[in-house]
Amino acid sequence: MSVVRSTLSESDLKVVGTALQGALVDLVDLSLMAKQVHWNVVGPRFRSVHLQLDDVVVTARQHSDTVAERASAVGVNPDGRSGTVAKETAIASVPEGWIKDTDAVRILVDALGVVIGRMRERIKVTDKPDPITQDLLIGLTAELEKHAWMFQAESA
Repeated sequence: MSVVRSTLSESDLKVVGTALQGALVDLVDLSLMAKQVHWNVVGPRFRSVHLQLDDVVVTARQHSDTVAERASAVGVNPDGRSGTVAKETAIASVPEGWIKDTDAVRILVDALGVVIGRMRERIKVTDKPDPITQDLLIGLTAELEKHAWMFQAESA
């Protein structure tokens, strides 16, 4: 039962709620894995990669809040609990220990690729049911794609 009355039909709410919940999981996990890499990166490009990782964390955290609040606004309760994120994430696990700067870049390129792919699917399915949610997803995907570009440039 939702405490908030949605302006969306039940079928549209199901599509939008699924998209927003998936986006939330991806963003929460992206922020956690980027921070884990941030703490453990080593190598000659340590400083630049270290700082770039923090930029990803900031983006993911800000957008996770926006996504969760959009879910609440349309009547879907967001679930960012650690168990939910662990169960539903599509991002690969970060290896234990120190991470060479070149590996850190590869890990982020891979993770961002997964998240961006999933966000683009959500953009498609929210087109008709809720253009407002779709717009939110478009904006956050653009920022993720900028981060992906910057990490890919690190490995060129």
